[in-house]
Amino acid sequence: MTTRILTEAAASISELKANPMKVALSAHGEPIAVLNRNEPAFYCIPAETYEFMMDYMEDLELLAIVEQRKSEPSIKVSLNDL
Repeated sequence: MTTRILTEAAASISELKANPMKVALSAHGEPIAVLNRNEPAFYCIPAETYEFMMDYMEDLELLAIVEQRKSEPSIKVSLNDL
């Protein structure tokens, strides 16, 4: 069975266990596929990339809420009324 690997760089679990920082730095900030028996077990990404992805997903969730509420009627409120 063939499996799609979504990165340019790959490393085995054994390599990762032996020297995790060497593996992480070898991709120069790009994601690394960690392989177990030549199948991707997981992907390692730099912290900065992970933080960007989490922010982006949060933005997408907020956008979905905005799109859902866009057709709701608006209510005018005066600051003096609050």
